[in-house]
Amino acid sequence: MTWMRPRLVAVLPLALLAVLTAGCADPAAGPRAGGPAASSAAPKGYCPLPEERRATPSPCITFDWNARVAENHGYREQLPITAAQKEEAAPTAKKLATALAKLADTGTTKDGLRSAAAVALGLRPEQVEMRGDDFAPLRDALVGGGAGRVCVNGTVDNAGHADAEVVGRTVEGTCLPGLGGH
Repeated sequence: MTWMRPRLVAVLPLALLAVLTAGCADPAAGPRAGGPAASSAAPKGYCPLPEERRATPSPCITFDWNARVAENHGYREQLPITAAQKEEAAPTAKKLATALAKLADTGTTKDGLRSAAAVALGLRPEQVEMRGDDFAPLRDALVGGGAGRVCVNGTVDNAGHADAEVVGRTVEGTCLPGLGGH
């Protein structure tokens, strides 16, 4: 055992030196020195507000409120559909608008609205998406459904006016856009 100790004492400093020097890099190549690592296209930090002008510009994340809101509401984005798909679903939209107009005059229950929308859309009632609280009279209601990327969404406004449109399914996979909110 005593013969291993001198070898260990001799090899250990060399091993430590190898480990320490392997982790070192040229400081001139780092991002703070403007070397190759600094030229990446990724933004770094937030940009100053217009009233906080700096002498030299730096790469940063733009503080564009509208861009931030648009990104935050990305879940509402609709998948694109073709003109042919819109044209093919237009008769279904007309049926849904007619059904909603009839119910707006007479009022209905939640189940009644779901059933009428399902018939107009050619779906099962559980496939119909709904939003609204007051169905007697039918006001501020939103219903929708569809197959694949194509959805038909119908609305009844506060005045009882009914309308329907053909849209693409949202990126979340729903026909009705998400409510969002905080």
